[in-house]
Amino acid sequence: MKISTKGRYALRMLVDIATHQDDGFIALKTIADRQNISKKYLEQIVPVLGKAGILQANRGFQGGYSLGRPASEISVGEVLRLTEGGLAPVSCIIDDSHVLCDRMTDCPTLPVWQGLGRVINEYLDSVSIQDITDQSAKRGVER
Repeated sequence: MKISTKGRYALRMLVDIATHQDDGFIALKTIADRQNISKKYLEQIVPVLGKAGILQANRGFQGGYSLGRPASEISVGEVLRLTEGGLAPVSCIIDDSHVLCDRMTDCPTLPVWQGLGRVINEYLDSVSIQDITDQSAKRGVER
């Protein structure tokens, strides 16, 4: 499994907003400049996160984006499932209960992939945007 640029950039954008949340709504251009990410690319990510209630938009003079929920309530797993379309380690598995394979009853490796999927999802669901900002602050990483 490989996380795409879209997933990585979505996380960086959310961490940036969480880190600077005391500044109020933050313009996409500001985030793009701080993170060295194309504003156009971020514009493609915003609707997905907005529809899920992760981002809140404010239009107008003081416009920009803020988190729609506390950073501690937004998991990395949720963000990556939204931007990646899923976190299954192999293409024949959607999640623990959905297998897209004609051989699922005869596949000796299916339990391995299902177990790996569970571990990936449990770990990513246990890490919040707040956890990332806290770890970054401890390491002295500020952007």
